[in-house]
Amino acid sequence: MTKWFTCAGVLLALLLVSACHRGLDPVAFHSDGRPPRLSDWHVVEVRDGKLVLNEGVVPYDLNTPLFTDYAHKLRTIWMPKGVSAKYDPTDTFDFPVGTIISKTFYYPRAADGKFTDVARTYDSSRDFAGEGLDLSRVHLIETRILVRRESGWAAMPYVWKDDQSDAFLARTGAVIPLTLVADSDAREDFNYVVPDESQCASCHAQDWVTRKIHPIGPKARHLNRDYHYAAGDENELAHLMKVGYLTGAPAPAEAPRNANWMDEHASLDARARAYLDINCGHCHNPKGAANTTALTLDVSAPEDRHLGICKPPVAAGRGTGDHLFDVVPGSPDESILPYRMDSAEPGVMMPELGRSTVHREGVALIKAWIAAQSGGCVAIH
Repeated sequence: MTKWFTCAGVLLALLLVSACHRGLDPVAFHSDGRPPRLSDWHVVEVRDGKLVLNEGVVPYDLNTPLFTDYAHKLRTIWMPKGVSAKYDPTDTFDFPVGTIISKTFYYPRAADGKFTDVARTYDSSRDFAGEGLDLSRVHLIETRILVRRESGWAAMPYVWKDDQSDAFLARTGAVIPLTLVADSDAREDFNYVVPDESQCASCHAQDWVTRKIHPIGPKARHLNRDYHYAAGDENELAHLMKVGYLTGAPAPAEAPRNANWMDEHASLDARARAYLDINCGHCHNPKGAANTTALTLDVSAPEDRHLGICKPPVAAGRGTGDHLFDVVPGSPDESILPYRMDSAEPGVMMPELGRSTVHREGVALIKAWIAAQSGGCVAIH
């Protein structure tokens, strides 16, 4: 819904943005090397109890985000002046050299105030301060940097200090013990795993032959949505065009758009396909890391064996749960896909990286999607 602001409201928004930029050095593009501190990039920094965005740093979100142990995420894009990304209707946009994409993983603080207790909630309404984060309400975990250099994209994970003042490079990753606290006060201990640099590459390599990494989220179908910027709501594709960070994009109504997996006004099929696309499709596609499985889970897959319907697994073992097919229409409990999603056990769980907990709501969505399918599978002995 479009929101109209009074002149005073617009002025306040502008003052908030200018306050965020005050005292920050310009964003620094490092053409090589691995800066030891996140603040060396000057993309997002802590000022006066807030994580603020520097000038020219544009936040964005996805219609359906990748699940990471119920973490919330602040995503940003920055580009040098005078360059733009080129629109693509299907693949990741063609970003110019100098682009810096950041993704900060954080949790709302649990009500008990204990530092390692974090809230398991989808509500982010209390997290934000302008376009940054209010550190009195959130616990910063890590920030990942993707930078486009002459040689290609480079990925660097930074882990936040306990005092939340800065984050430091963690090339070998990290393990952070946390406890998820639900609204019902139910508690779940888990180890949040920050991936090492090689693990970053295993997910971000769109072509498993070249192994070159690329961003996953900045595609038209994921960004075709509204964002609540400091100056008001606007479609992300339109906003990126307006600020000069994108060229060649059509009007939002003419661009592809994935469903929000939580939007019950959208069809069950659209929600499930969007969920599989962002969580599984970057590996399960004809060129991805899981291309040998013959299971395609991005939006390009037709609704047949490519999507797992009545498709036997390529390899037997614990990962099948003794089930015979990836997806059995009408029978989620006989299907391998939700079985693997519903596990946090190495060797069984899917995705293999990026989570230590089970996404209960995601599993429920995929089970409902399979249950709604008609037909069945015939085993050939």
